[in-house]
Amino acid sequence: MFLGLWWTRTNAPLSAAGPVIEADLVDPDALSAPMRRALDAPAKAPPEPRPVEDAVPPPQPTPEARPQDAPVPPQPQAQEPIPVPDAREQERVERDADAARRAAREQEEKRRQEQVDLTRRERQEAAEKQQRLAQQQFADKLKKIRAEREKAARAADLAEQKLKQLADARTRSTADAATPSDSAASPPPGNNGVDPDLAARYAAALQDAILRNWTRPDTVPLGQRCRITIRQLPGGEVIDAKVAASCPYDELGQRSVEAAVLKAQPLPYAGFEAVFQRTLYLNFEAQDR
Repeated sequence: MFLGLWWTRTNAPLSAAGPVIEADLVDPDALSAPMRRALDAPAKAPPEPRPVEDAVPPPQPTPEARPQDAPVPPQPQAQEPIPVPDAREQERVERDADAARRAAREQEEKRRQEQVDLTRRERQEAAEKQQRLAQQQFADKLKKIRAEREKAARAADLAEQKLKQLADARTRSTADAATPSDSAASPPPGNNGVDPDLAARYAAALQDAILRNWTRPDTVPLGQRCRITIRQLPGGEVIDAKVAASCPYDELGQRSVEAAVLKAQPLPYAGFEAVFQRTLYLNFEAQDR
């Protein structure tokens, strides 16, 4: 029975995993000579695997210590240690440095103050020089005016002497020829024979003549009056002119008015003989022409 069962069992075909391997039978004699030599050559051993190199580089040899070349020769002896400064000495040095800085600041401030003083002195000297120049110019102008006035006064005195001599000669020649009618002649009654209208016109003519020869200084206000005493000869020749003490003009204004009177001579005379006076008092009014 056992043999019958074993005999009757069917064998299941075996299957290997993977692809099917096919093989061809080749007669060695049919191969070529190179192929037979390759098949006869012993098989080569497979190459041994290369060991994996460690990432850490192998230790390098330590270089031999050699003395370095120095640009200066080595010191024969060791350098002495640097002394540590004393605290008191350090404080003294700092105090001296502070004192030096303060002295420098004081010196700089002194220099600046001297420069300021020098500039102030230069400006003051320039102002004083300008003032002296103006005073000198004024003195020169005043001197010139006085010289002209003295010259005019001398000329007036000379003319007055000549007129007096002529008048004395005329008086002597006509003394004996005087008639009663001449001695009886008298000015018209009222105001001592003076025409007020004529006197006003005479004063206006004098004012106009003086204004034409006068340049008003800036220090004299318009409309301000100044009383002038004028001594003159018949014909309008001026002997001298002098402002009254009550004249409100300054020194320059007073001298300019006196000079204008001298320049205006001969003063108006023709037509004003009736109101002519050798010593004349005129209220001059400051005006611009």
